[in-house]
Amino acid sequence: MPNYRRAFVLGGVLFFTVVTFERRPIFSSDDAVAHLREAFRKVKAARPFTVDAVVVLPDHLNCIWRLPEGDGDYSSRWREIKKAASRAIAPRSDDRQERWVWQRRFWESVIRDDDDWRRHVEYIHYNPVKHGYAVRPADWPWSSFARFVERGWHEAPWGASEPETIRGLDLE
Repeated sequence: MPNYRRAFVLGGVLFFTVVTFERRPIFSSDDAVAHLREAFRKVKAARPFTVDAVVVLPDHLNCIWRLPEGDGDYSSRWREIKKAASRAIAPRSDDRQERWVWQRRFWESVIRDDDDWRRHVEYIHYNPVKHGYAVRPADWPWSSFARFVERGWHEAPWGASEPETIRGLDLE
């Protein structure tokens, strides 16, 4: 049995990778992504947190969350997001009440400083290009990249080639 321990940081900033069951391309449609967005909205309303950056690919998503000061409970938030999205995407469950939308676990890592945050944001925004879904990050619809361009944090043509800062980085 694995002896895995979750990172626990009150008010932390964390990077997550969350994968679909058997890497099925569940988030290949606007409707499925809309259900996921609604699940995020519902959970954020009940248990606030901030999403700094996000990308949703057909078989997984990556994001950076900022938890409220004094709060380190991201696991129950992920549980509720997964449950809400699963109910909307796969209304029927099997005899064990499972819907087979998500892998059972997720991966997290604590963001250590501003440089680490920037590198993870670039990884998130470049991911659709890395996986061959887009020619450049601006072409991918299910990402926070456009928000970063609007705020002047990225230029629209950024990411047409792999940024040096994330070369060889694999966070999946």
